[in-house]
Amino acid sequence: MTIQERIESLTYLQNILNDLEKEDLQNVINKAYSENQWFTPEHVKAALNAINHHYLNKDALIKLANDYHLDDNVASKKIGLVLAGNIPLVGFHDILCTYLVGHIAMIKLSDKDKILIPFLIDKLVEKYPRANHYFQWAEKLSDYDAAIATGSNTTARHFEYYFRHVPHLIRQNRNSIAVITGNESEGELQALGFDIFSYFGLGCRNVSKLYIPDGYDITKLFVVFDNFKEIMHHNKYKNNFDYNVALYLLNKEAFLHNDFIMFKEAEPIVSRIGCLHYEYYENDAELISKIKTLLSEIQCVVSIGDLDGITTTTPGQAQCPTLNTFADDVDTIQFLLTV
Repeated sequence: MTIQERIESLTYLQNILNDLEKEDLQNVINKAYSENQWFTPEHVKAALNAINHHYLNKDALIKLANDYHLDDNVASKKIGLVLAGNIPLVGFHDILCTYLVGHIAMIKLSDKDKILIPFLIDKLVEKYPRANHYFQWAEKLSDYDAAIATGSNTTARHFEYYFRHVPHLIRQNRNSIAVITGNESEGELQALGFDIFSYFGLGCRNVSKLYIPDGYDITKLFVVFDNFKEIMHHNKYKNNFDYNVALYLLNKEAFLHNDFIMFKEAEPIVSRIGCLHYEYYENDAELISKIKTLLSEIQCVVSIGDLDGITTTTPGQAQCPTLNTFADDVDTIQFLLTV
């Protein structure tokens, strides 16, 4: 297929996703939820909408192809893709990049997300049968030319060894942070709530830690985040929240909490489900210096203001990366072009 045909086939998926209430799409959303209770219909639809608007936009796809001078002369290679499954469709961007460049995606799905991605690929191939050449499903990867794998810090070490004989791009645990300046409007703080609570906080782009200025009253966020209290109706979240509250009480650790979220003053940027870490800072220079030392652990920095030398995201937009926003700030397409 030509690059124009591949772009056309991807934009066809946008037509599929424009009506999330279609019966076949609704059925697959419900099936994904039955297979993984973290994948609520609301969250699956949010992920599909993000893909629809940010990844499948024709103008954005054409611009990306032009920016990287993608053409029909790429020597097609087999790229092993080991996908994560912490939030719905989190591995779709790697598949899209591989297909757009013109390589063959050998896809090893996460056990947590085996329904949604095959549905989208099947829809694409159904309309464009020649696209079938670019997608292969694998329980165990073999005979590949390069690999992209996403996992935990522990599995990343195994991936580094397992794929040592081929070009590889290995991703591991990352979390996102937010910087509170004290000048945020209530609307901006509520938007930050989406960055914290969407997907139950399980994504690498979910904010798991706040940096707040000295003297800031963090308890006021309990009121601001009240719109998200329905999260406690989800059984898995509630069980994790209750367990973590009990754990902190048993260990006599200091923390604040209401009925659905905990605030704990702690240095690590990674936090337990239902808990948000926070840390005070005295001035911008101190804060920026600290964040720069942690950039290898950070996926996204949410802030209403600029931070010198640090890319920031507007509150409420952490889970809406654009087509050319690459995980871990490593250019996936550039990697694929050098294979």
